[in-house]
Amino acid sequence: MFSESIIRWQQTHGRHNLPWQSTRDAYRVWLSEVMLQQTQVATVVPFYQRFIERFPGVEALAAAELSEVLSYWSGLGYYSRARNLHRCARAIVAEHGGRFPGSSGELARLPGIGRSTAAAIAALAFGEQAAILDGNVKRVLARHFGIAGYPGAGPVARALWAAAEAQLPVSNVAAYTQGLMDLGSTLCTRSQPKCPTCPVSETCHAFRDGRTADVPAARPPRVRPRKTATLALIADRSGAVLLERRALQGIWGGLLSPPEFAADVSDTVLMHEIERRFALDARVVGRLDPVQHEFSHFSFEMRPCLLRTAGGPAAARDSASFEWLGIDRIEAAALPSPIRRLLLDLPRSMAAT
Repeated sequence: MFSESIIRWQQTHGRHNLPWQSTRDAYRVWLSEVMLQQTQVATVVPFYQRFIERFPGVEALAAAELSEVLSYWSGLGYYSRARNLHRCARAIVAEHGGRFPGSSGELARLPGIGRSTAAAIAALAFGEQAAILDGNVKRVLARHFGIAGYPGAGPVARALWAAAEAQLPVSNVAAYTQGLMDLGSTLCTRSQPKCPTCPVSETCHAFRDGRTADVPAARPPRVRPRKTATLALIADRSGAVLLERRALQGIWGGLLSPPEFAADVSDTVLMHEIERRFALDARVVGRLDPVQHEFSHFSFEMRPCLLRTAGGPAAARDSASFEWLGIDRIEAAALPSPIRRLLLDLPRSMAAT
């Protein structure tokens, strides 16, 4: 039987030494599941350990400011996950007394917890017989049961959910759930799967038919939108740079970033706009080569422009939306990774002008 084979394999060959394993703490299970969305295990481990040290439980996370949570998430990407994590922690404390609901149905009603994540928490923390369907599990089920097509398409997704629910074991659901995730991560990989060592290869449709490269199907090609903007890197005499906190909605929501202007803005117009917005006299001293950053749904070309100022903007000092960031604070600040790289290189760039 499929589920029994997965359980036996997991107990002997599955992963047992990851920092969030060997626990039924719903907080740690939840945190790991959110961090692992669209992110490799090797990348997640150091972020998880650092995050847990600062926020050891849901109460500590709920009590923190979003800006601090984002600073601990900075570099992990997909920042809506961190914002939803913070919202969810506050909802658990406010509405559930700091205790995670014990069922997948209740968990799925919390901010940022979808059907599969809710099932993973319920299965791993509470032993509920609940089906998960993350990216790795979709691949395992699609190949084994011969469910062709792109998993994001409605009919394919429904077929995968039906297969996931049909295979649930009566007992050992935590080992089965962990086994599915381990199998997809270590053996049933996207490319070059290790089929000869797979515990369910004898009944796998894709292995039998030689179609592991075709199942599941890749996302259909699409034209990626492109955004281009000028980033104003405004430094004062000490080397501190003026940053603004982005709106919670949109890319890099809640993070600090240089002010953005039109891609083709001239030096004269840029200096005028900075004076108008920040009451700041700054002069352009150079422009850097464009920097390309790829998001999941579009490409972003950043055109950094270097400016110097002898003073500080009154507007920035009086507003929670702006702040001067010293070079010594760049590593720990809530910054997108490409912006952090630009700022760390800013002293050298300024010296070259």
